[in-house]
Order: sequence, then C-alpha cells, then structure tokens
Amino acid sequence: MECACFSSRQSLPTVFAVGLISKGQGTVCNKLSLNEDLVAFWAPFLLLHLGGPDTITAFSLEDNELWIRHAFGLVSQVVAVVYVLSQSLANDFLIPSILLIIAGTIKYFERTRALYLACLDNFKNKMLPKPDAGPNYAQLMEEYTAKETAQVPVQIVIEPEPEKDLPVIPDLDEVETDERNILDDVEIVEQGYKFFKTFKGLIVDLMFSFHERNESRNFFFERTSNEAFKVMEVELNFMYDVLYTKMDVVPTKFAYFRRLLCSLLIGASFGLFASHYKHKIHTPDSAITSILLGGAVVLDFVSLYKLLLSDWTIVLRERAKPFISKVRKRLRLFQKRGRWSKSISQHSLISYCLKEKERLKCFEKVIHFFGLKEFVDEIRYKETKTVKHDLKKFIFSELRAKAVCAKDSKTAKEIYSVRGDWVLSQYTCRYPSIVSSVSEVVEYDESLLLWHIATELCYFKKKDKNNLNAGANQEMDLNREFCKLLSEYMLYLLVMRPTMMSAVAGIGKIRFRDTCEEAKKFFRKGKSISKTAILTALMTTVQNCFEKKKKCSCRSQSQSEEEKRRVACEKLLAVNTVVRPIEVKGDRSKSVLFDACMLAKDLEKLNDQKRWEIMSKVWVELLSYAASHCRANTHAQQLSKGGELVTFVWLLMAHFGLGEHFRIEAGHARAKLIVGK
Repeated sequence: MECACFSSRQSLPTVFAVGLISKGQGTVCNKLSLNEDLVAFWAPFLLLHLGGPDTITAFSLEDNELWIRHAFGLVSQVVAVVYVLSQSLANDFLIPSILLIIAGTIKYFERTRALYLACLDNFKNKMLPKPDAGPNYAQLMEEYTAKETAQVPVQIVIEPEPEKDLPVIPDLDEVETDERNILDDVEIVEQGYKFFKTFKGLIVDLMFSFHERNESRNFFFERTSNEAFKVMEVELNFMYDVLYTKMDVVPTKFAYFRRLLCSLLIGASFGLFASHYKHKIHTPDSAITSILLGGAVVLDFVSLYKLLLSDWTIVLRERAKPFISKVRKRLRLFQKRGRWSKSISQHSLISYCLKEKERLKCFEKVIHFFGLKEFVDEIRYKETKTVKHDLKKFIFSELRAKAVCAKDSKTAKEIYSVRGDWVLSQYTCRYPSIVSSVSEVVEYDESLLLWHIATELCYFKKKDKNNLNAGANQEMDLNREFCKLLSEYMLYLLVMRPTMMSAVAGIGKIRFRDTCEEAKKFFRKGKSISKTAILTALMTTVQNCFEKKKKCSCRSQSQSEEEKRRVACEKLLAVNTVVRPIEVKGDRSKSVLFDACMLAKDLEKLNDQKRWEIMSKVWVELLSYAASHCRANTHAQQLSKGGELVTFVWLLMAHFGLGEHFRIEAGHARAKLIVGK
C-alpha cells in the first residue's frame, strides 16, 4: 500500500491564488511586471492543480467525509477561473486556456467524485443489496388456512436450500509441496480483485452468506501461505485504491476516455504555448510557464502510464490483459514496487525501562512540556524487523487449522473469540497460573502484558543443551523467535498504536505505565549489582570468543543491550514470588510485573520444545483476537500508512470464515403445501 502524502488542505494555497488573480487582475499583475494575458492563462492551470494527483485524493478517511466542501469548491473555482478568462477574452492564450479549463474541470470533478464514493456512508449504500422480503409467508398461510377450514388434509413441507458437498481439505504440507496449481501474477491479481469485490463490505460491517464463506474457504484451503498473502496484498491494494485514490471512478470505458482526453488537452496546450506564444513574453516568465506546463504534461503521462499498466486494467479490460501482462513482465526490473512493506514494528517493555531510567530528568521535563514524549519514545524505542516467510506460514497454518475445525457458524464464533485458552485446552495444561492468564476473568491488555514480560523472561534465560535431533531443535528455535517477534509487535500496537487496540485494550495504558514504573524502581535498586553482572557477562563472552579465535575486541551496542536485558531478566526471575503480588500490594497499582514472573516460572517447568510450541500458538491467538476485534474502519485507516500485519490476519480470518459477519446460514427455505387425498 502506498503511503498517502497529499492532503486536501494543500489545495488551499491554490484556491487563494485563483481568488487573488480574479481580484487583482489588471492591478497586481502590473506591479509584478507580468503580462495580463499570461496571468489569465495561469488561472486555469491552477484549476488543473486543484484536481490533485491521480494516486491520492485523501490523506485519511475523514477527508472523504468532506466531499461536499470539495463539490462547492469545484463550482466556485470553475466560476472564478471562467470569470478571470472573461476579463481578457481577446488575449493570445485563449485557446490553451480553454483547453486547460476543460482538463482541470475533469480532474477536479474526478477527485470530488472519488471522495463522494469513498465516504463510508456512500460506500456502504452502494454495496447494500436490494431489499429482500423473502418468500410470501402471508399468501402461503392463507392457502394453508383455507385448506384447513375446508377440512382438506394439508401439511407444509420445508425443503432447505441444497448445499454442495463439503470438499476434501488437503493437508497443508501437500499444498506447500504441490507445484501444479501455482498461481501466476495475473491470476493472483484476478483472484485478489474477485475477493475484493466480495469482502470490501468488511470495511462497513456488512454481512455475508454461507455461499461466499464456502467459496472463500475452499480457495484458501487449496493455496500455499505465500500465495494467500500475495492475494491478500492485491486485495488490500484494491481497498486502498477505492478509499484513497481516484481509481474507483475509472472502471468504465468512458472514464478511460476522460483520462486520455485530459492528457491530449494538456499536451495540446503545451504545444500551442511552445510553438506560438513563447516568444511574446519575457524570458523568465516564459521559462516558468514552460516548466509548469512541462511538469503537468510529465505528471499526466506518468499517471496515464500507471493506469494502463495497473491491476485495474488487467481485471477490467479482458482484451488488453495479454499485452499488459507481457509489458509488466518485461518492465519488472523497473517496477519493483512492494505492495506491502513486509515489516513489523517492535517494542520491548524491559528494554524501554532500562533506557528510561538512564534518561536525564531535565530532558524528560522538556519533552513533557512540549507534549513530545510519545513522539520521542517512538523514535527512540521502536525497532523494525522484516516479516519472514516462516512467520507468515506459521500464522497461516494456525488459522487454517482452526478453520478446519469451524465447520459451522457456532464453532466459528467460538474460535473467533479465543485468545489463548483454545491452545491451552488442547495441551491440557496443568498449571493454574498459565490457564488463568488468558481466561475471560483477565482483561485482554493484562493478558498481553503478562505474556509479553513472560516471553521476554523465558527468551533471555540461558538455554540448556537439548538432547533433540536437528529438526526438533530448528523447530524450537523458530517458535522461540516467533514468540519474541509477536510479543514485541503486540506491545507496540498496545502502546504506540492504541487506536488499533481501542476495542480490546481496556486500561492498557495505565497498566503499562504502572508496570514500567515498578520495573524502573526495581532496576534502580540493583544498579551497582547490575553493572558487575554485565561486566562479568561481557568478560565471559570475550573469553569464549577468544577460544574460538574470533575477533571480539569490542562489543556492538546491540550486543551490549542484549546483555543488559539478559541480566535484568535473570534478576527478575530471582525474586521469590510464592505469594501473589496483589495480596501484598493491593490493587491500586495495576502493575503486572511480578505476576508475569510467576507466569514465566510456571512456563519454565515445561520442557523447552513444548513450552515454545505452546507460547507461539498462544501468541497467534492473542494476535488474531486483536485483529478480529479491532474496528474495521481502523484497519482501513491503516492502509494509508503502509498496512500492518494485524490487518492481514483480520482479512485472513474473514476468508477462512472465522468471524461474526457470516449470518446468512441457510438461505431461503422452499416451503410446499402438500394436499393429502
């Protein structure tokens, strides 16, 4: 998803410029030593600018709600430009000015129309199906009553709508290794557009039928994780286009004609200016006008080029598909534009507390005074890591396995609401603190913080040598890394993207701040011991490196940070937690620091392989719970910022039928009156 970089507010200087020209024509122009005819020519050029670039119409969803303001601006600015031109009808630039007025009006109209269609109310109304009263119940019952009154034997027989036999669901390993049904780029685009047409209703909370659910499930059951994510990338790109660009107003032949006409008009205007009128004005004015017109021509050509080779042209212009496909393949080296950043942000509570206690108090007062604390925290403490294929495959396999179990809507809704308890029930965990940490009694944000800290404590504990084969060790290491990535990603969403977690976060911010305060207080207490432990760890590491004949004369900053986190985790685990913290401290403070230590100690009682397997699956459930309970328009809002992994999980759950949107479970019944003899 391309990042939006254009706001409707940026058109205000252009509006002001058109008004200034119309007001000061003949007076201001002379003061600037400019030709009045040239100023009249600039007015429609500014109108062309008001149309904005084709790749963006809105910076956020709220901008789409202002389409009425843009409609008023369209009328008023066209009138103003026509008025400016009417003041000097005998000027030398009349023809190119008229051409630019037509092109500018078309572009401005397209932008206003795109904003109107992307307004969520209009977006929803456009998608609503026709009202459906269903079979004529009153007529059927009248006939039944009449037969019954006449003492004619009669009964009503209900024949449910026939359903196709459920397909045999292939094993995921078979699908991943089968190379016969791999989708090419064009097929991925076509499938992405097909599901976009169906599931774009998720944005406005529409409901779907069991036919749509079955069709989507059957497709994704037969796809590899890599193909599934590629299809969803295309699907989310189409969603981005209809919400933030003009692409929703170009699905017809007439729209393509409008685009071509605008390009021809702008090109003709530039040609007329260059060949006939350039010599009639001063050199600086001529150069400026040539640059402005040349830039308009280049930008319009680029927009037309991107449109003709876009995904929309592939799915809407059947005849042009083979040619466009070949061109796109040849230009692949020049079009390495990712549909998604394929990265996730990371935030660690323990790392944050260790750095916070080292920050100068005067600096903290300054950033608090200017309201920049959250901004500075995100710059300083946020890290970004790549979402590798192994993680996507793991998430896909976990949701796929749950979708296999969800054979009806009731089971699907149960799975939709799990947040770790489903996994623990499968493994029959015997430790009450582990089970209770994800139960409904504990709020979601508390579960997330507990598992984040526990994951950190378990991750940085010194690993024991395992008597496992290479394959088992590799799987355990992968699960361990999955836990760390998802743990720090979910904390990032909770703390730095609270709008995405608002539906499930509860008092997450308060609980996070209290936990951080207790952690900083604990780390300050053992500051001198901490330095000694860190120095010992560093000396041991250097000695080991020397034995292996590696150059370890200095340690990088990241390695030093890891050692600090490792020592901090060991100190936390060394605290005796026989008594629950709430019994000693009360519940005024919402800190969960030592509750998480208790959870980590119970998790450590499991063997390494089982522990990381359970924890990784719990994290997928915590992620999917947040994804499915986040507001749909928040997911849509995030598309303008490049997209998030949690949005892909939300969409994947919908494709697997895991959600509350599938409320048409049987369709229309077929009722018949059977008259007995």
